Amino acid sequence: MKEQVPLGWAGIDVGNGHHWICFIDEADTTVWSTKVINDEAAILDAVGGVLARAEEVVWGVDVTGTMSGLLLALLAAHGQRVRYVPGRTVNQMASAYRGEAKTDARDGYVMAETLRHRGDLAEVEVATSLVTELRLLVTHRTGLVGDRVRMVNRLRDVLSGYFPALERSSTTPIAAAH
Repeated sequence: MKEQVPLGWAGIDVGNGHHWICFIDEADTTVWSTKVINDEAAILDAVGGVLARAEEVVWGVDVTGTMSGLLLALLAAHGQRVRYVPGRTVNQMASAYRGEAKTDARDGYVMAETLRHRGDLAEVEVATSLVTELRLLVTHRTGLVGDRVRMVNRLRDVLSGYFPALERSSTTPIAAAH
């Protein structure tokens, strides 16, 4: 991997199912641009990928509501500061860049560029209690998923032990949960 840049800007086009992160450096070079599924593990991987490329990152999002809740909480948990780039600003700035098609990647790039040029954008504040509650919910969810996997595996074991013909005759075999 290349050497870290001293400072970079990451524009995040927030969506329900996925986000798009575009990371640029001081020379306006797109260092990294990718789609990120709105999932804790995927977001953490992406944040790690961006942080591996820069000593300092200025993050920006276009949505601060429920859709970005997990993303903002994870960024806050990693000590990252995030700025709000209003959609109206992104739309106005987009007209200054080549290309007509509105895409998530382009919006992420325009947000990163806006962050690079404007230091006056408001910082997003994530309550510490929200981060703490999110950690508790994620831990609880992980426990529930583990319980479900164990229950399905026990049920499969009992069914295949007492009714092996049921599993053989089923059009969809009872598969072990992973």
